[in-house]
Amino acid sequence: MAELPSFQVEAKTISTAVDVEQLDTNLFRSKSLWIPFRARGVFGGQVISQALASATRCVHAAYGLHSLHCYFLLSASPAIPILYHVDRVREGRTYCTRAVRAVQNGRTIFVMLCSFQKPELNQPNYQWPMPSNVHSPDACKAVHARALTVIQEPSVDPFVKAYLSDYVQEREQSPFEIKNAGSQVSESGVKFYMYWFRAKNIPQYEASFQKCILGYISDSHFIGVAARTLGIDRWKKPPKHMSMMSTLDHSIYFYDDNFDCGDWLLYVISCPRASSGRAVVHGRMYSTDGVLIAAMSQEGVLRVSNKDPTDEAQEMAKL
Repeated sequence: MAELPSFQVEAKTISTAVDVEQLDTNLFRSKSLWIPFRARGVFGGQVISQALASATRCVHAAYGLHSLHCYFLLSASPAIPILYHVDRVREGRTYCTRAVRAVQNGRTIFVMLCSFQKPELNQPNYQWPMPSNVHSPDACKAVHARALTVIQEPSVDPFVKAYLSDYVQEREQSPFEIKNAGSQVSESGVKFYMYWFRAKNIPQYEASFQKCILGYISDSHFIGVAARTLGIDRWKKPPKHMSMMSTLDHSIYFYDDNFDCGDWLLYVISCPRASSGRAVVHGRMYSTDGVLIAAMSQEGVLRVSNKDPTDEAQEMAKL
């Protein structure tokens, strides 16, 4: 496998990827940026996490993040730092609100509104249960295990092999692990896919920074579930394979402060609707003891093409 360019290699730890530099009271700058292989721009989860880290520094420690809503407006380049402008929208007795605008080359590429809350004790508690009969992380294979198998097949197309080889290298160098926990179908016929996530070698961070890390990993393998639900594959032969997949918006609702991204977390994802070149996915993140930590939603562009995917790969190689 060829060595990946520096901008295609994630930081060795997620905490490094999340951290930002403070330039002024409400102004922050990215320290590192990463673009996944053959992606259109910087990894969306990294932009989310850095925007959260910036907003959190502008909030009193008595308030804890409980929700965020953001839109991706333009693809970000890994070659130029992103500036995060924080607007202190509202200061309340129980809730406060922050708006973050991410700017690169003088253009707004991303906007986020996030809300923080003081803890309210002795309130009613309810959650959807964690899916039953889920294989433990030790019993599950890494998401790139199948790619490793395909690479060894003598009949695999060279361009597909090159793509998968770079994907394997990217996953092995990543600061977090992902394992495929399979899929299930609910009694109502809804199919959902499950993944185990864990950040590698992180210390016991405080809840505020754990939520930034969770924002980072929440964007991984999320909108891709829509493609899986539709049976769309970037390298499947016509008439149906994926030509573009990109995030439009992302939301997270946090309902627990006692979790550690260094432990395995189960991501349960479903796609309720896809149409008009768009798809929406919903996600739930559980700790291994079954606590529902956070709920997520995301909409993204998802387009298919009738072109032969190997022809598209050759066109990309010429760019």
